[in-house]
Amino acid sequence: MNAAGPEPVHLQAVEPSEVAASLDASLLNDGPPIAPLPADAIERAQTITMLQLSQPVIEADPAAVIATSGSTGAPKGVVLSRAAIHASVEATCARLGGVGDWALALPPYYIAGLMVLARASLAGTRAVSVRTDLNDLPEVAGTLSAQRYISLVPTQLGRALRRADLAEALASFSAVLVGGGPTSDALATGAAGAGINVVTTYGMSETCGGCVYDGQPLPSVEIDIADDGRIMIRSASLFSSYRLRPDLTTEGLADGRFRTQDRGLWQAGKLHVLGRMDDVVLTGGHKVDLGEVERCVQLWAAQHSGRAAVIGVPDTTWTTVIIAVSDLPGSLEDLQDVVRESLPGYAVPRELISLDELPWLPSGKPDRVAIRTMIMGALAERRAAV
Repeated sequence: MNAAGPEPVHLQAVEPSEVAASLDASLLNDGPPIAPLPADAIERAQTITMLQLSQPVIEADPAAVIATSGSTGAPKGVVLSRAAIHASVEATCARLGGVGDWALALPPYYIAGLMVLARASLAGTRAVSVRTDLNDLPEVAGTLSAQRYISLVPTQLGRALRRADLAEALASFSAVLVGGGPTSDALATGAAGAGINVVTTYGMSETCGGCVYDGQPLPSVEIDIADDGRIMIRSASLFSSYRLRPDLTTEGLADGRFRTQDRGLWQAGKLHVLGRMDDVVLTGGHKVDLGEVERCVQLWAAQHSGRAAVIGVPDTTWTTVIIAVSDLPGSLEDLQDVVRESLPGYAVPRELISLDELPWLPSGKPDRVAIRTMIMGALAERRAAV
């Protein structure tokens, strides 16, 4: 008679308030792998469906399954091993110059927030929660050790710079990690002027968060650029698989490297992220990088204390029409003038749609699925009225 095999390992779904303790148990005490649940009801339902909690985890040494943000579609479950999380934490510590306390200003069910907790857990330091609007940061910062860190998205940093007390609090941190989207030159300059040590980061759930700091790969991280411009990553911090999706895993992981969906190039010894592979669209016979257009549009919006995104919409005449969407009631002509300063005329948005509130994910990224749904309705109404 064959001996019974090991007991199957199942995921432990955890509420946001339980992530810190559950992650500690998983990383330090061989507890069950955790699956943090988003706070948003729709995201939560999508995540639970994706997780299939009744199915065991077949990957070795699992620590957590983190749901991708779903900014461009349904979320995927990224399986992270204990070894990968350890490798990421060690590399970050080496680059930042030592361990310290952390302020947790991002949701713990996204990778950036989860890794803040992991860094504190494995270093034996503290991670203290602050409001996402940072209103309580000055008070919390005073309770942290002299060596202190915080991870933000660009929107949080931009808003903080408009308040002297928040800017002063951020200046007291040893490093302010900023990721989840591009940090504009204007934002970086403003932060430097306020004495804030900003460290820009690039990474994703599949790399245990940031794996490139200020354009330089972390220790043990190798970056290659494929012939088509795709960023390829080899690292000890890579994910194990996509939860119950061997097809996507095979597509994403090849020869020990992760095939990202981002385009990049090396310039002056630094990695520059140009945008997503699917951000290049054809409009009027010209190829246009929507990422470049969006950076210009977001600069225009930031000048008016607003937010913006760019969407490509199929069109029978132009193949794709470039549309800017913002929470500002601005002028299309003014926006086009700003874009023309940096890009050719064929890349200029042909329409500007103003929404009362621009859908934004807690991860700091535009909710492109919601935006596309909303603007398609607005476009239909606008064109029916012509």
